[in-house]
Amino acid sequence: MLVVGVALLMPVLSSIVTIATERSASAATYSAYVMGYFKESPNQSGDSYALHLAVSSDGLNWMPLNQNNPVATPTAGMQGLRDPYILRKQDGTFVVLATDLKGRVFNLNNQYIHVWDSVNLTSFTNYRRVRLHDMNTHSWAPQAFWVPSRNQYAVIYSANNGTRDVFMVNYTTDFITMGTPQVFFDPGFNVLDGDVLVDGSTFYLSYKNLSDGNLYVARSTTGAPNSFTTLTSGLRQGNAIEAPILVKSNTSNTFWLWGDSFSPANAVFYAWQSSNVNGNAWSALNQRAYTPPINAKHATITPITAAEQTALINRWGTPQWNRLKSSNFPGRYVRHADYVARIDPFPMDPTADQQWRLVPGLADPAGVSFESVNFPGRYLRHSSYALRLDPNDNTSTFRADATFYRTAGLADGAWASFRSYNHPDRYIRHSGYLLRIDPLSAGSDLTARQDATFQVTY
Repeated sequence: MLVVGVALLMPVLSSIVTIATERSASAATYSAYVMGYFKESPNQSGDSYALHLAVSSDGLNWMPLNQNNPVATPTAGMQGLRDPYILRKQDGTFVVLATDLKGRVFNLNNQYIHVWDSVNLTSFTNYRRVRLHDMNTHSWAPQAFWVPSRNQYAVIYSANNGTRDVFMVNYTTDFITMGTPQVFFDPGFNVLDGDVLVDGSTFYLSYKNLSDGNLYVARSTTGAPNSFTTLTSGLRQGNAIEAPILVKSNTSNTFWLWGDSFSPANAVFYAWQSSNVNGNAWSALNQRAYTPPINAKHATITPITAAEQTALINRWGTPQWNRLKSSNFPGRYVRHADYVARIDPFPMDPTADQQWRLVPGLADPAGVSFESVNFPGRYLRHSSYALRLDPNDNTSTFRADATFYRTAGLADGAWASFRSYNHPDRYIRHSGYLLRIDPLSAGSDLTARQDATFQVTY
């Protein structure tokens, strides 16, 4: 009788747990963000067609997890992914979707996508490939959102319907059994990379218009197929842009629209900001305002709680390196090339040329020394006032030349400047993109102070 009683109670208990989880998820206070992405670099040495994660407290500056290494890799299909998407489901857990592609040779006729389940993104289970259609077309950039009126999730993706490139949709409750595919968005011209943000009862779709190469934002009050009206004029930064991501701030009525460059040789993220997503007023953000993960491509951004952020950091770990971003050339980072220190545009190969271990100063542990990640044992040091990457010979002269004191940034106190240990009137600065130490102070001209100001980031 006891066994029967427990068995009878199990559905009730399960329902109570499910309801409690859904209520806690809906009532959660999101104070951080998680980004999912794959990686590409100009010469392909930094390519990784797997799921990577990063976290951010402000939604703009990102810290890669797991040393920017993969956290999940497909084992079926083409055994690689592009265009991952992370959705928080109605029960508060997550599902991850991704294009089933590996490398830069595209299979145009792949009918499947990769799918994982995850409780809190610290592990990934139930890996599977899910078939979306039987058409002779692709299934690129899958994305999903909840449709309350249907009590189902919509899975949208880029495909060709025989006439043009459109967004298709399948409806599902479990991301296993997919409904019949149908056209979701066909504005009469080719489109790519749809991303839906649900804000209250309004659905916003960002997409790329392949006819003019620009990004747009559209709106629907129902989220139903072919119900979206475009709100914005075309947006573009750089020579080419794709993969829009529409994100709402956790703390204000601010919206961000992200996009990344089309070419891996110029894998740069761009961003816009607006306080009125229903209008046509987007302002481009200066790259000083944001720092995406190294080599990240076609990302997804999802709000998370502080506890979830802590769990992700505890599980995957923080980077054991930093990057130094120039204040007045924010698209450039400190790197070594032929053992000479300079600031160069991102992206760059080898990737590790721009990664540094900030260790206690070799001459004074209260200071800092910069050890190369890919040439361990070599440090930035000044020689005739120019900065070089040299091996530590453990002399007092080397230790002094390689030690600097971190101070508030001379041009921006929220950033950093680095004063020489043995030439205390001189700071690291760039000149002609090369690094050196020059006499500087708070009274120096603004350009010189900007040259000597850097953001310690990832």
